Amino acid sequence: MRIVAGSHKGRRIETPADDAIRPTSDRARQALFNILQGGRLTRAGGEALLPGAIVLDAFAGTGALGLEALSRGAARVTFLDNDRQALALIRRNVAGLDQEDRAHIVAGDALAPPRASESHDLAFLDPPYGAGLAAPALAALAQRGWLAPGALVVVELGRGDALTPPQGFTLVDERRYGKARLMFLRYAS
Repeated sequence: MRIVAGSHKGRRIETPADDAIRPTSDRARQALFNILQGGRLTRAGGEALLPGAIVLDAFAGTGALGLEALSRGAARVTFLDNDRQALALIRRNVAGLDQEDRAHIVAGDALAPPRASESHDLAFLDPPYGAGLAAPALAALAQRGWLAPGALVVVELGRGDALTPPQGFTLVDERRYGKARLMFLRYAS
């Protein structure tokens, strides 16, 4: 797997040897970031999403989404995962791109996260398909201060997974790419 565009374009990202972690496909990741940089979706103040953004990558897995955001101009990314293998993989990928100064890795559960040290303008949630974790994770992250008012949250689900956004979240767009479905939600605290 590689970074698709930006300052680290073409650089390799380490992936797991087994199927324990399911990274977002290159095709879906490229489409996602094309949408984010297309200008239709902005930060709460109307600014472009990625340049200078504070990003959360929850259920981070390999860290591919957060690393892609850093490559495309995000100021910093917090990677949140509770799996030891994923955390080790994220650390290696962050170090491999020499991004330790812009990355914060948190060992924690997105369903019961610690209190956030800062709120995030843009968040990616990529929970395991079919597990029904997206809605409770959204509610928990909002309640613990991880999301800034007006934050854009992108949730990756399996094609047949259902998601009713919790209170405070509004669906603004939805796209399908192969087995993945991307839901773009706006958070209003």
